Amino acid sequence: MAAESLIEIRDVTKTYGQGETAVHALRGVSLRVEAGEYIAVMGSSGSGKSTLMNILGCLDVPTRGEYWLDGSDVARLSEDQQALVRGRKIGFIFQSFNLIPRTTALANVELPLTYAHLRRGERRKRANRALELVGLADRTGHRPNELSGGQQQRVAIARALATGPRILLADEPTGNLDAHSTDEVLGMFDDLHADGRTIIVITHEHDVAARARRLVQVSDGRIVADEVTR
Repeated sequence: MAAESLIEIRDVTKTYGQGETAVHALRGVSLRVEAGEYIAVMGSSGSGKSTLMNILGCLDVPTRGEYWLDGSDVARLSEDQQALVRGRKIGFIFQSFNLIPRTTALANVELPLTYAHLRRGERRKRANRALELVGLADRTGHRPNELSGGQQQRVAIARALATGPRILLADEPTGNLDAHSTDEVLGMFDDLHADGRTIIVITHEHDVAARARRLVQVSDGRIVADEVTR
């Protein structure tokens, strides 16, 4: 793998099941991502984009092919080793926010830092810094039901940033947001990209994809287009 590539997948296939009932979710996909890129992955339901996201996020492994992440052959790692890579190098942002309802914004952001076995003082410091970065320094004690949808997604972004990952992987991050909140979140992605963060957004929304600098289109388990757009 070229030294400058942060991500490279080579001829990756993913098949669920066997025989006549087998589902071929990915069919020989290859993709390179350089550090600092902002990429949108688009495709209709069933196109394979969610499977691609799961493999990029170390949530699943290829049936065949290679996946290199920051110089490591991820496909050959054990589940524990993949979990370690996932926790250190990838920050996840989901459509449904995935916040714990009865805990504060600060506690939600601290959660992945707890898994990283950091001391409480360091966890608190990093979580506060992440919430400040997304403009919620005055909402640290609020629970999710006391926040708007856009604010909840910003808490989720802060949680993703708290561990200092090299990659932000966002799955339909604006799917539950109104137009104003969508613009706020996409503006935040613009700023994070400008600061050098690598961002990969899985989306079916053209206006969301238009904010990225590169568009990868997936159909029937294959990449059918890959172009720099800005």
